[in-house]
Amino acid sequence: MAVEFFIAGKYLRAKRKEGFISLITFLAVAGVVVGVMALVVVIAVMSGAENQFRKQILGLEPHILVMNYKGSYDNYGPLVASLRDNPHIKEVSPILFGQAMIRTSHSFSGVMVRGITPENGSPLIKGFTPVQLEEALGSHPKTGLETNTIPAAKIAAKALTLPGIILGKELANSVGVIKGDTVILMSPKSFISPIGQIPSMKRFIVKGTFESGMSEYDSMLAYVHLSQAQQLVSSKDKISAIGIWVDDVFKVKQIREEYFNFIEYPFYVRDWMDINQSLFSALKLEKTAMFIILTLIILVAAFNIASALIMMVMEKSKDIAVLKAMGATHRIIRRIFIIEGMIIGIFGTFLGTLFGVIVCFLLKKYDFIQLPDAYPFSTLPVQLETMDVLIISGSAILICFLSTLYPSYKASKMDPVEAIRYG
Repeated sequence: MAVEFFIAGKYLRAKRKEGFISLITFLAVAGVVVGVMALVVVIAVMSGAENQFRKQILGLEPHILVMNYKGSYDNYGPLVASLRDNPHIKEVSPILFGQAMIRTSHSFSGVMVRGITPENGSPLIKGFTPVQLEEALGSHPKTGLETNTIPAAKIAAKALTLPGIILGKELANSVGVIKGDTVILMSPKSFISPIGQIPSMKRFIVKGTFESGMSEYDSMLAYVHLSQAQQLVSSKDKISAIGIWVDDVFKVKQIREEYFNFIEYPFYVRDWMDINQSLFSALKLEKTAMFIILTLIILVAAFNIASALIMMVMEKSKDIAVLKAMGATHRIIRRIFIIEGMIIGIFGTFLGTLFGVIVCFLLKKYDFIQLPDAYPFSTLPVQLETMDVLIISGSAILICFLSTLYPSYKASKMDPVEAIRYG
């Protein structure tokens, strides 16, 4: 093998009569460098975006939800107690989901209401500790529907102690309220009055806002105390789900299979991977599509490698004939040109990987590119994963290797007599 390396290296270093071959070789190396660098950077950005989406979703949603086929349910205390005994579970919180309309003095909008318990609900709201949640949403006088839920005509005449509400930042901006303002939540649930059916209404005082980084959440979510949400939607002592947070989010399916077997119908379990499967499947598909598309750049470079080797075989026909006359076998001739092509491919792959890693490092450290507010992150998210780099490098080297097979085969089949006669 040492002889093949020596001859291949000599061919690459030698000054060629045909400068065009050197140009094609240079373009082949440059193509591999650009293709590999582009793949490394783009895949790192897409991995970073996927990681950011995952963090933001997990910052707003429980890792596991225990729900009921019949909808809301009560008598959940024993189930919560049994879940707390699991060593892999960090937090358990009952949650009530509801739809409502939020009304201010000058605006009206739809809202998704979540009723939570302040002592357990802090993982759902970024920027709030359990103590701060207790201050914002904590225990209030049990005013009940008969006092807080009143016809619109009497709302202004009542002066009651108002419970707190925390709004998404975009929702607060859209309805034009700030901390300390009063809002009214109107539930689709209604009650009968002397003047007919009237929607259930409750007044709240805005105790703060949160910003998750995802506009879909920030523009529609509102958090209130669980007891207040139950009064609003007329679901006394009922919840929609039990939210569970585990110690390892990536082992959630394993934990679910091993420790949630005792949960039977009418209850069922969903984890964050199931709930957001469509989003992460789309991101994975997009990542795969970008990998395939950008690999075409490396394929173009591989054609350049094949072209350079073919022209080199034609230029070195006399050398090949002499080597065969001296006893070189077909295998040795094939190896010479395969090694030569692989040197070009490996060198280009190394430079492309190096430049790609450097670009990723610079993008991660310095905010060169600022994204518009429409995106859930302000700068390009970059997460360089070792496995992605290895797959990209391996794919590039494999493509370069395949591009050397035909030229090396043609060189090995060359007739030395004809090469010397017409070379």
